[in-house]
Amino acid sequence: MAVIMSELKVLIEASARHVHVTREHLEALFGDGAALENVRDLSQPGEFLSDKKLRIEGPRGAIDRVSILGPVRPATQAEVSMTDARVLGVTPFLRESGDVAGSAPLKITGPAGSVDLAEGCIVAKRHVHLTPEVARKHGLENKQLISVKIDGERGVTFHEVVCRVSEKFSPAVHIDYDEANAVMLTGEVYGTVV
Repeated sequence: MAVIMSELKVLIEASARHVHVTREHLEALFGDGAALENVRDLSQPGEFLSDKKLRIEGPRGAIDRVSILGPVRPATQAEVSMTDARVLGVTPFLRESGDVAGSAPLKITGPAGSVDLAEGCIVAKRHVHLTPEVARKHGLENKQLISVKIDGERGVTFHEVVCRVSEKFSPAVHIDYDEANAVMLTGEVYGTVV
């Protein structure tokens, strides 16, 4: 017997290319005592767009003025789109944020210096942030793969969307700019879990 879950509509957000840095790398890039200043809060509690920007460089090209998101992290990583990966000339590794083992190498440069990452450049898997309460209500579990339908002139259903469940989250689907452009995402848009 099929289980019918109640309809779940979730905010769709486009995630631009960005970098997460460790405290050590932040100081190597921006100088001793450098700190990430909050320019704007992001939808996920405690996360923010910082005032710091840097250059990311691969074997074939570079992209300037890439934002660093705060707060500092245990590992440095760059999250780019497939288009960005081609510009940089790196092999795209489709991963969840934080899973950088064996991913593409990258050079990152700030005003005070550069860091050569042996690994750390990924294309982030599309994912949905959920609180445990919302996940339970809709019968969803952490790491479960779901599909999300977005209506509109260029409507699409994204498959292989990873559920990420935590009390620290606020419900939102994150896709990259290649995916957002494919569906002509503008303004406040909600998708339906199907």
